Amino acid sequence: MLVKQEEKVTKERIHIPEELLIFPSGETVIFPAIIVPLGTTDAKAVKLIDEAASGDKMVGFFAQRPDSDKSLPDNLYSVGTVALIARMFKLPDGSVRALLQGISRARLKEITQTEPYLKARVEKLEDEVEQTTEIEALSRNLRGLFQKVVELAPNLPAELGIAALNIPKPGILAGFIAAHLNLKLEEAQEILETLSVGERIRKLTAFLSRELEVLELGSKIQSQVKQEMDRAQREFYLREQLKAIQKELGELDERTMEINELREKITQAGLPAEAQKEAERELDRLAKMPPAAAEYTVSRTYLDWLISLPWSRSTEDNLDIARAARVLDEDHYNLEKVKERILDYLAVRKLKPDTKGPILCFVGPPGTGKTS
Repeated sequence: MLVKQEEKVTKERIHIPEELLIFPSGETVIFPAIIVPLGTTDAKAVKLIDEAASGDKMVGFFAQRPDSDKSLPDNLYSVGTVALIARMFKLPDGSVRALLQGISRARLKEITQTEPYLKARVEKLEDEVEQTTEIEALSRNLRGLFQKVVELAPNLPAELGIAALNIPKPGILAGFIAAHLNLKLEEAQEILETLSVGERIRKLTAFLSRELEVLELGSKIQSQVKQEMDRAQREFYLREQLKAIQKELGELDERTMEINELREKITQAGLPAEAQKEAERELDRLAKMPPAAAEYTVSRTYLDWLISLPWSRSTEDNLDIARAARVLDEDHYNLEKVKERILDYLAVRKLKPDTKGPILCFVGPPGTGKTS
């Protein structure tokens, strides 16, 4: 978007007719003195632009309320922009490309035609501006904020900041900055409908300050992430260098020795295929994890637990009921019901060795003999 030089086109030199062709611009708001590109393949829109280009080259652009249940023309905002068709190109596929320059704000007074496209009577709206010290201060503050936004926003070229410095009129400056901000439709329309230049700059300053705050926070987060990534990459690079040096010297660092020891224990543990695969996956994950990581201890403990389980070791059950009763009486005082339940369990196992009996669960306070 560009600002047209006032010497070439001014509102005073261009007469705006009372009745204009109306182009519904969807969620796009066009501001006066701003040049914007337009492309359309819609047959009605192409015919409208073609007729305007062959006539006075003026079109009224009015945004549409997206959440309205009404259809055209009832969903149009009442305030829009009269634009001049500066250039128009017809393409072989029937579409139209045009350059539009905003001329003036306008209020929609009465729809006079709906087919094949909209026509309406409009009222030209003038800016309410006073050349005061306050307006000058507001304009300078607005330029300063926009300069900071341009520096931080990746999608805004640096030339926009220079262009803003060379716009003397506060009203045109506000429109130029609003056209390049990521404003919501309601916010852009609010700026367009505000005729008082001072009030318009105040509202735009609030939107600009919010955008600057978001960009500064995003820049801070990006900087922190970059620092973390740089540190992690540096640690990885140094660690790989250390490994290469130790390999050349025929030495192994403590961490490598620890990983190798765990790998050997996993091999000797006789794990089933599924458990073996899980243990190797967790060991590879542990090898890539820095020792200072919070999950390092958790992963190491999990591997130690896997290795310690008696996967391939078993003992022969001793189902001597008399001996079991003697051991229980010697080691545990009272707890008659618990002892009786254990002896019942052993008796069933002795009578029917192939039974899949229940798993006993001992519940009680600490020190009552659950483990022994």
